[in-house]
Order: sequence, then C-alpha cells, then structure tokens
Amino acid sequence: MPRFRETVPIDAYVLDVLMRDLIGHDQKPAAFVVYLHLYGQAARNKRRHISASVRTIADATGLSKSAVHAALTHLRRRQLIATTADHVTATPRHRVLRHWRTR
Repeated sequence: MPRFRETVPIDAYVLDVLMRDLIGHDQKPAAFVVYLHLYGQAARNKRRHISASVRTIADATGLSKSAVHAALTHLRRRQLIATTADHVTATPRHRVLRHWRTR
C-alpha cells in the first residue's frame, strides 16, 4: 500500500493536550512536529525504536537541523521520548513515550 494512503491512529491526548502544551505553553512548535513525526514512524514500526539522525528528521519534517536538535532536547527533557545510541557517532534510536497511557 502506498505510504500516503496509510493511516496512523493518534491518541486524543496528543491532539487535545500535548499540542496545546508544546505549542502554546512551551512555545516549541518544532517539538510538536518532531514528536508527530516520531509518533508516526513508531506506529508504522509497531512501536519499536526509530533509528533517525537529526538530519534524517530535518529532511522528513522540513525543519532545520538546529530546530530538530532543540526539539529533541526539549522532548527528552519533557520525557516524551527516550534516546539511546551504541556510541557517540552511532545513529540514535528514539522511543516515543506515552506516559498518559497505562498498561
């Protein structure tokens, strides 16, 4: 199926609360865009880690690399994503955290 016909379910919390919080309160619209991108990639990959560099995310979202870097830092600080890497120069793996969901 072509990628543009694929749907990705989004939690109501993301649209009703997180969008207003990141864009309005934190004044970080790039963080919301990056979160949505990672969220979509995670949904397509069955919630696995997403391997993506700052440049890859910048190319996919249309944001600058510095905006993506700042957004990732903000999302990590807010505990909305967790990032790991095998070593300093390795491509980071991002995991989208959804703390509003209980298991």
